[in-house]
Amino acid sequence: MVPVTEHKYPTLPLNSAAAWRALTALCIGFFMILLDQSIVAVATPDLQAQLDATYNQVIWVTSVYLLFFAVPLLVTGRLGDRYGPKNVYIVGMVIFTLASLACSYSATIEWLMISRAVQGLGAALLTPQTMSVINRVFPREKRGAAMGVWGAVAGLSTMMGPILGGVITSTLSWHWIFLVNVPIGILSIGMVAAWVPPFEPTDKPIDGISMAQSMLAVSCLIFAIQQGESVAWAWWIWAVMAVGIAIGVLFFRRQALLTHGAGGKDPVLPTTLFSRRSFAMGNLAIFTMGFATASMMLPLMMYLQQVHGLSAMTAVAYVLPMSVLALPLSPWIGWLIDRKDARPIAVAGFVFMIAGILGLFFCLRPGGSAGAIIVPMLLMGAGNAAFWSPNSAMTLRDLPPHLAGAGSGAYNTIRQVGAVTGVAVVGAVLQVRLSHYGDGAGEQLAYAFGQSFLPIAAALLVGLVATAVSGSAKPGPAPRN
Repeated sequence: MVPVTEHKYPTLPLNSAAAWRALTALCIGFFMILLDQSIVAVATPDLQAQLDATYNQVIWVTSVYLLFFAVPLLVTGRLGDRYGPKNVYIVGMVIFTLASLACSYSATIEWLMISRAVQGLGAALLTPQTMSVINRVFPREKRGAAMGVWGAVAGLSTMMGPILGGVITSTLSWHWIFLVNVPIGILSIGMVAAWVPPFEPTDKPIDGISMAQSMLAVSCLIFAIQQGESVAWAWWIWAVMAVGIAIGVLFFRRQALLTHGAGGKDPVLPTTLFSRRSFAMGNLAIFTMGFATASMMLPLMMYLQQVHGLSAMTAVAYVLPMSVLALPLSPWIGWLIDRKDARPIAVAGFVFMIAGILGLFFCLRPGGSAGAIIVPMLLMGAGNAAFWSPNSAMTLRDLPPHLAGAGSGAYNTIRQVGAVTGVAVVGAVLQVRLSHYGDGAGEQLAYAFGQSFLPIAAALLVGLVATAVSGSAKPGPAPRN
């Protein structure tokens, strides 16, 4: 008798139309959860006033989302391999949608923070599944175009967060920032259920000790980095960081043992992934780009508002050229890397980014024009477009299907840790330089804002070197593993 399950799973990769439908369904949810990283910032004054909250509590509305988003990513990527990315994505979107509803009806700041934490958990469940599905439904020679669209969606969400947050808050109320997620979430669940095929899961259980170790290590590191500056890097912050590093060492030792067959369970992060130079160097590069893109807006927005006296919405308009250029370029870059070696394109992305960051360093001077930043922003728009899809293709395109979730989880975790580290480092440098020039220094503060871009340039230089030595990433049939 033929087993019932013989035809349960589709032949992969899918035909072109079916693959693009699946990507469309996934990108709706992906756009929404990335939008929620930045959309709340504009509503900070309203949240503080209407919920009778302190400034630190309002900051935690964003911080707790990022914390619960980043910490489980290694585990949730592996859960996609174990139970199927479609199933895990839908569970994540259900959690995110219900948590958004709870956020919108929050009557206290404490309830809002709890709801945001649950939102972050839902986002963590679904995020790694997007890249995992791309790796399965598209053939290798067409993944570049799909990753280009994925990169454009990420860029659009980053650009639209502050803008939509400002429009919704000023025309409706802060409640609608979260309530708007509910119908979109329901739509995404329906589209994913209809258009994303089921995938055959692995039958080996995931090691529970590894899951606990990974989440403890990442949570200690991210919490310490996030909170260090606010408590003047007290001794206990360094203790928390040391505990995180120690648990991380134990985690990697256990992963090495499990990867080589000990224990009979699947590791959360198979160490064979890092034997691939493209994966190891690609993750170092994404750490540095996460560092740069998350941290650059803090000194730039402060410069435009405090030195030039611009409103928050007007200041956002000055940085729009970056996203406006990146959006149309990203799909074209994705198309290009299906035909050309992705490595020199990603290297060019770093060159453009470094040029743009150094341009800001030189433009942010007393007496400088706010409009002078437009050229650096355009350079960084080109750099973003030239980096994201080539880097993701170089890093993840050749992973076998049974490691796609683990690889995507690691990739997204490292990007988030880079982002948190960048915000902490640049924030600390900015605080030191502002103290040096003094509160009453007027336009002299422009120097402090400009100098805070130097650690960003240094991080990007490391990413440039990592990308340059990562090895060729030419298109064509997948190499033998």
